[in-house]
Amino acid sequence: MGLRLGDIAPNFSAKTTKGEIVFHDWKKDSWAILFSHPEDFTPVCTTELGAVARLQEEWDKRGIKTIGLSCNTVESHQSWIADINETQNTNVQFPIIEDFDRKIATLYDMLDYQDATNVDKKGLPLTVRSVFILDPKNVIRLTFTYPASCGRNFDEVLRVIDALQLSEKKKVVTPVNWKGTQDEVIIHTAVSNDEAEKLFPGYRTVKPYLRFTKV
Repeated sequence: MGLRLGDIAPNFSAKTTKGEIVFHDWKKDSWAILFSHPEDFTPVCTTELGAVARLQEEWDKRGIKTIGLSCNTVESHQSWIADINETQNTNVQFPIIEDFDRKIATLYDMLDYQDATNVDKKGLPLTVRSVFILDPKNVIRLTFTYPASCGRNFDEVLRVIDALQLSEKKKVVTPVNWKGTQDEVIIHTAVSNDEAEKLFPGYRTVKPYLRFTKV
């Protein structure tokens, strides 16, 4: 059975571009994003990792640690980082995991089983574009899986982290196309009207189950 929302993210030891880590010890009590890319020195992956690197200040503001993974060696990652920095006008600071034996990719069900072209020179499957968002207790809170042919939108990853963290702090949930705290949110249905008036004075009721407020 694959990993589900609410599961504890499996722990592992790995070599990375920042040295050897034990995953849970590395992330400690932080939120974290574990994401895979198919292969080093490939065009879509280069743009993706550049985007993650350029968002470093935004991750830091939210207490997020980011870590990448592919089926390449640390030496390959290190060489490729120079290309990423050059072509994407950035400075990659986050670690990238070496997983050429595919143990972690298998543990997290990241390997590609549908794209016959997403394989290495030996014909072994490479990883898809997986994203796991983990909370400080190592609980899997959100996952994405994109095919190798489709680059991810890391602005969307940032948006959903904002939504998750907001729901942790306030008794609210986020509506469709919510873009940030400038937009209204929905008061959680477990909150009574009396409590809602104390927490969110002047909230707006559309239906008894649909109450909007700003936070």
